[in-house]
Amino acid sequence: MDVSERAEPALAVKTVGLTKRYPLTWKRKVLVALDHLDLEVKAGEVFGLLGPNGSGKSTTMKLLLGLIRPSSGEVRVFGLPPGSLEARKRVGFLPENPYFYSFLNGDETLRFYGKLTGVTGTRLGRRIDELIELVGLQNGRERPLRSYSKGMLQRIGLAQAMMHDPDLLFLDEPTAGVDPLGSTQIRDLILKLKQMGKTVIFSSHLLEQVEEVSDRVAIFSLGKKVLEGSLDALLTEKEGCELHLPNLTEPQRERLREALTEAGVDAGAAHFTRPRLTLEQLYLRTVQGGVGSLTEGKK
Repeated sequence: MDVSERAEPALAVKTVGLTKRYPLTWKRKVLVALDHLDLEVKAGEVFGLLGPNGSGKSTTMKLLLGLIRPSSGEVRVFGLPPGSLEARKRVGFLPENPYFYSFLNGDETLRFYGKLTGVTGTRLGRRIDELIELVGLQNGRERPLRSYSKGMLQRIGLAQAMMHDPDLLFLDEPTAGVDPLGSTQIRDLILKLKQMGKTVIFSSHLLEQVEEVSDRVAIFSLGKKVLEGSLDALLTEKEGCELHLPNLTEPQRERLREALTEAGVDAGAAHFTRPRLTLEQLYLRTVQGGVGSLTEGKK
């Protein structure tokens, strides 16, 4: 039974044992860019790919887009081969460093990409208006792209990726080189896409932003997926607890130091929770630990 037969309708992406190797003929060695990746991304969720440079994030995106072929393993996008025409019709892509014709303005850029994706006639005009409003470029639609800021270029790039109304969007470092305001605008756009029912897979080094928008994340290190799950599950410490006691008087604090059970504090005013990590703490712990374990395994 292959991956397409096992794929569920609710899955936007499914990979089984996905691997990419590059032969280094001059060194007589092989570079393993991605090593046996098993991954499922549900339709309608925002999924973050995290990891240091060279960890396998971009390779994963290229394989999911059908831009490169896997050395082994299987991948399906909505149950379809990623390089098929049917799959590509349902996918939009914003690369890390998109190239645009700088002499075109915002409207002309979207018209150009719209025609490339088969959007024509009155539908094209309506779609341009919808996307210009969605990405907040009403004041930039008649300006040439050479005058755009980095944040504006990323937003027009997101608009072109949405031109044919895809179900799944791949965003490779959408906030790279963008100022804080532009980064916030792109974050809000990702949240809007989620509200529209779109599936978003994106990579980013801005961990605080990833924490704000992602439903689930996968952390990569040295070509391997070392951790995956929902943010709530991953960021909640499994051991220990925290006790919050609001509005304690000084006498109560003294008594609590002696013995909590004799403090005379209303139990209803206290609640127990698990300690929670930040995504940055989890990321550093995972990547540093993953690098260490992988290095030890090679000895």
